Amino acid sequence: MWKKISAVVIPTIIAVGIIAYMLYRVWDDLLIALEHIVWGFLAVAVAICLLAWFVRGYRYQVILKGMEIRVGLFFSTATIFVSQTANLIIPARLGDLVRVFILKHEKGTTVSQGLSSLVVERIFDIVTVALIGALALPFVLNVPEWFTTVIIVPLVLGAVFFGVLLVSGRLASRNKYLQIVLTMAEQMRQASLTIRSMVLLSASSILTWVLDILVCLSVVLMFGQQIPFAVIALAIVIGNLVKAVPLTPGGVGTYELALALTFSLAGVSPAEATLIAVIDHLIKNLVTLAGGIASIYYFGGWVLDTIRSAFNRELEGGKKSGL
Repeated sequence: MWKKISAVVIPTIIAVGIIAYMLYRVWDDLLIALEHIVWGFLAVAVAICLLAWFVRGYRYQVILKGMEIRVGLFFSTATIFVSQTANLIIPARLGDLVRVFILKHEKGTTVSQGLSSLVVERIFDIVTVALIGALALPFVLNVPEWFTTVIIVPLVLGAVFFGVLLVSGRLASRNKYLQIVLTMAEQMRQASLTIRSMVLLSASSILTWVLDILVCLSVVLMFGQQIPFAVIALAIVIGNLVKAVPLTPGGVGTYELALALTFSLAGVSPAEATLIAVIDHLIKNLVTLAGGIASIYYFGGWVLDTIRSAFNRELEGGKKSGL
């Protein structure tokens, strides 16, 4: 019983604690900043955020097409919406696995195809974010050394990943476990290593993250701040790379802390930095939640049972799914 409770309660307490501490430190200044909001930029931020989701949907559509799985743009976007909404609830980003169930239920795909599509998407995300961070670093002063490490490690891991994919094509399977690995490697090669897929996935990944940065820029302008674009880009990069470590549901708390810290490098006041970080993530999570709810109606009520099942498996220690 304690294990079930702690799997949810402890990460949630950490997330709430971080946010509460950040807000408490600058509460009076926050109230003053809130009085000067330019609300038109909020609508712009929401619109850009929604557009970014459909670009993500297009990218996932390309990944699936590379594995000969044909889906529409609304289907691929809705699939991502549901899994990311589940990630706001299910610990350790295991909400991503809901996507495997959706593909299997709706398109008759195998578990390995679903997992392979997830890995390809995540690799392009991490590598693209790290590349943007590497480009932004020279334009930001007083950057802590650990920023550089956080950016370089994903780039190295991405290079290793694609190198392994290339080499694995020459290996022969000797047992069933190696066969599973090689099967997934072949699926990932099909999805990501053709010229067409590399161009489309790289371009859509860059556009996705540029839009994500523009959402934050809109929030910055909403509070009448002037923060260099390179600083905003670096903040989004560090926030998302830190968020990739699943300490809290949806990275709540750790993401905001990373953004506020990065903004402080540009001389942004603690109150403004905190407010921008919190509102930026709040907008993105609320759009995710709204899209997730709409997508559950799109697929049908059975998706809720799938989310509940994945949630219960996590709480019970990861029992086999039987797939």
